[in-house]
Amino acid sequence: MRFKTGLTAALAVTIAALAPAAAQAAKPKYYLSLGDSLSVGWQPNSAGVGRETSQGYANQLFALKRRSIANLRLYKLGCAGEDTASMLGTGPKTFCQYTGDRRIGYSKRRKGSQIAAAEKFLRGHRGQVAFVTIDIGANNVDSCATGGTVNVACLNAGVAAIKRDIPKISKRLRAAAGRNLVIVGMTLYDPFLELYFDPNTRGLAVASPGLAKQVNQSITDGHKRNGVTRVADVSKAFSTDVTTQVLYSGPLTNNQPQQVPQNVERICRYTWMCVLKPVGPNIHANATGYGVIANTFRPLV
Repeated sequence: MRFKTGLTAALAVTIAALAPAAAQAAKPKYYLSLGDSLSVGWQPNSAGVGRETSQGYANQLFALKRRSIANLRLYKLGCAGEDTASMLGTGPKTFCQYTGDRRIGYSKRRKGSQIAAAEKFLRGHRGQVAFVTIDIGANNVDSCATGGTVNVACLNAGVAAIKRDIPKISKRLRAAAGRNLVIVGMTLYDPFLELYFDPNTRGLAVASPGLAKQVNQSITDGHKRNGVTRVADVSKAFSTDVTTQVLYSGPLTNNQPQQVPQNVERICRYTWMCVLKPVGPNIHANATGYGVIANTFRPLV
């Protein structure tokens, strides 16, 4: 009887010692996704109306990483239409509302900001966040090329805002996350390459990768110099600077094979830019393009 009693006591002590470790292991790990419409998988429906989908890069990256990170959960705070200023809760644009560390919906009435929600989540889940991704800056410049021309003043203002705001965003994320948490930004692809198919706007398409390089350098510098040291090169993954001629056929070529630069072919393959109305042209990635973005992030997280 004494032996059994002693054994029971020993087992109880062992179980008690293991309980905290088991409880810790059972806690979820989070992938925190931040950004604009790309981060929420925005795509047009058959009527050309944009909406969030489950095919975005965050969802696809989550599916890839959950195989290697036990109990991983995806927590999305991204907001369609967000630019660098609205993410900080400043500037004229307001799209998403936040309460605490949650996004509660879209509205033109300002209530909270994405950066504040992200800070609250990161501080409230120290030790439970596996990694963070962020895409931001596209909405600062996407409206600067219309009708086959570039509004230089608009572009310069957009780049200036990126240079001003992304360092603030990066610093705040790093301060809230701590020194060691992996936070990864991303460069942008060039939707204006679609203008290649119209002889009247081809010149802008040819020039646009140079403009994209300027924007992407500002994004990369703003991140890397201020605590977000990893940046997924989505521009490279979309072959933005590759002008080797390849065959392409689609709606804009009447489905007839045509020689086009590879960067043009990729923008047609990975986005809705080369789709006819009412669905296109739309700057957002399709499911394939979002998959390319996810796989560009993958080795960095």
